[in-house]
Amino acid sequence: MTGKGRIFRQLHERPGTFILPNPWDAGSARILAAHGFEALATTSSGMAFSLGLPEGGVSRQATFEHCRQIVAATPLPVSADLERGFGDSPEAVAATVRDAAAIGLAGCSIEDHTGSPDNPIYDFALAVERIAAAAEAARGLASDFVLTARCENLLWDRPNLDDVVKRLQAFEQAGADVLFAPGLRDPAAIGTVCGAVSRPVNIVMELSCSFTRAQAEAAGVKRISTGSKLACLAYGALVKATREMAEQGSFGFTAQAMGFAELSAYFTTPPAG
Repeated sequence: MTGKGRIFRQLHERPGTFILPNPWDAGSARILAAHGFEALATTSSGMAFSLGLPEGGVSRQATFEHCRQIVAATPLPVSADLERGFGDSPEAVAATVRDAAAIGLAGCSIEDHTGSPDNPIYDFALAVERIAAAAEAARGLASDFVLTARCENLLWDRPNLDDVVKRLQAFEQAGADVLFAPGLRDPAAIGTVCGAVSRPVNIVMELSCSFTRAQAEAAGVKRISTGSKLACLAYGALVKATREMAEQGSFGFTAQAMGFAELSAYFTTPPAG
């Protein structure tokens, strides 16, 4: 496991921007690995959808079992979206980081969203304490482990970019390895965030879909994830086909389906790496 964590960290240390796609199950992880991506990350919403649940509705136990399946599916380093770390206290978050490393994850993200729509963002001091505890737990591991700290302001109608920067800077000082503020869409805002911190910055392309990797790199982004969008793409195709059958009684969608042999080959051939 030390090797995977170190490999994952090295992706952030080398020049250039890399794509970190988000599979939602073992099969999608195998497909992504076969196309040469160097690391993967889980998606909490994609995981929930695959289990027939809404985002935020998956238990700690089920989340870690899902992560085990993604880790086992390919030889690649995997970072996990662990939402708020399954607890409000710094101690709970630290325990989650230790347990994440124990199942073979190379990293994880911890966010400052409380899970409550009525009070969605942790107070600044507690948010920083939580990241500090997570970073201390990560440093105490026998293996390398990359901690991503997420500021969720922009997803919860808190568009103050100064506060986003303040939180990310504090998370950096608390020991986070990667910084992430989902909801950044404007190139100038992304450049401002990247210029305000010295740690690698992640953006999610489901919210910044007009960007290319080259444009993100020019703005200073180190890592691009896809969030739930790959899962939404797959489920969207399923819903479209379902509507055609239910409403029209036709099966035209089969013309767009991947061939059985081509798809099967992803799962019969060992993934590269």
